[in-house]
Amino acid sequence: MKCSRPINRLIRLLGAMLFLGLTACGDSAPAQPSVPREIPRGAVLRLPSQGIYTGAYVEFGDKEDQVTLEGIDHFEAMVGKHQAIIASSSYWGEKSFPTGNLELMARHKALPLIFWSPWTSPYEEDRGPDEARLENILDGRWDAYIDMWADGARAYDRPLLVSWGLEMNGSWFPWSGCFYNAKPHPADKHPPDHPGPELYQRTYRYVVDRVRARGARKIQWVFHANNYSFPDEPWNQMSRYFPGADYVDWLGLSAYGKLFPGDPWRRFAQVMDEPYRQLCLLDPAKPVIMAEWGVGEFPDTGNKAEFIRDAFKGFKTNYPRLKAVVFWHERWENKDETYSNLRVNSSPEALAVFRESLSDPFFLDYPLTAADAEPKR
Repeated sequence: MKCSRPINRLIRLLGAMLFLGLTACGDSAPAQPSVPREIPRGAVLRLPSQGIYTGAYVEFGDKEDQVTLEGIDHFEAMVGKHQAIIASSSYWGEKSFPTGNLELMARHKALPLIFWSPWTSPYEEDRGPDEARLENILDGRWDAYIDMWADGARAYDRPLLVSWGLEMNGSWFPWSGCFYNAKPHPADKHPPDHPGPELYQRTYRYVVDRVRARGARKIQWVFHANNYSFPDEPWNQMSRYFPGADYVDWLGLSAYGKLFPGDPWRRFAQVMDEPYRQLCLLDPAKPVIMAEWGVGEFPDTGNKAEFIRDAFKGFKTNYPRLKAVVFWHERWENKDETYSNLRVNSSPEALAVFRESLSDPFFLDYPLTAADAEPKR
């Protein structure tokens, strides 16, 4: 993906409007929002009393950090709405703070959601702990990096959602409790409790404490679990990983429909209802963010447009604590040379339903800060 060039913002906006008339679905161009003002330093994020922030991750490269304004404008023109939240990643192996990405989002008046992942190269799933393993973090080997990252967040001085160590109750990322549980001896009739989730809790608290000690107080921490646990064992449930209410500002979920050709098709309620209930049990009041959601295009087994329509209906009526949803817009090739196409425009039908659903003013296109008024309805 090419880097963004410093061209005039008005030209970019007009280009996005022109693209809207050229989109593959042939939809007419909706009214564009006025040029947004930048989120100022010192701003404080507000939760809407009504409505849900809408957001997206938009194919930002292999390391999920190649954020460009052109990519964001392209997506927003395609779906017909500015996005209140833009998601991207910051991998520990890069040993950098995403200042450029965050400043771009602030100028675009979007709230950043950063997946801050303790992961070193090669960034391959299912390979187990690496140099950023949890014990190394607790031993202080990454203190200098954590401090540098915290200093960057303090200097940014704007609201920032941070999901540290996401989907820890899955079996694919190296910080998963699955990789830190000693296997009991087959003859042991009373094996010890699995230590992985408790080790994750301690590391989460260690990182948050260290970041806060550096004065990075605008970060809102997202406890971001997978909707269902893999393996689905009592020791691996999301509740076992929860670091405590003092360390969490948002409760977050990843909830996807069918992702791979061999998966069964599931309706949206099947991937959301019970996980949402379990997540809300962790704390009685904290807001909920659907930090990742989406579904692949598999017309032989299910209807993607219907899944999207049901999702938006559910967001509005079934999950009262839900305050933000972030769609995962990406297409990738699998190891068996099949494809998973989660893009919102994977079919004309999927895009048409997404645009129609998103046009509801209940889905908020800009984050509210302390100085903003509630949107009129």
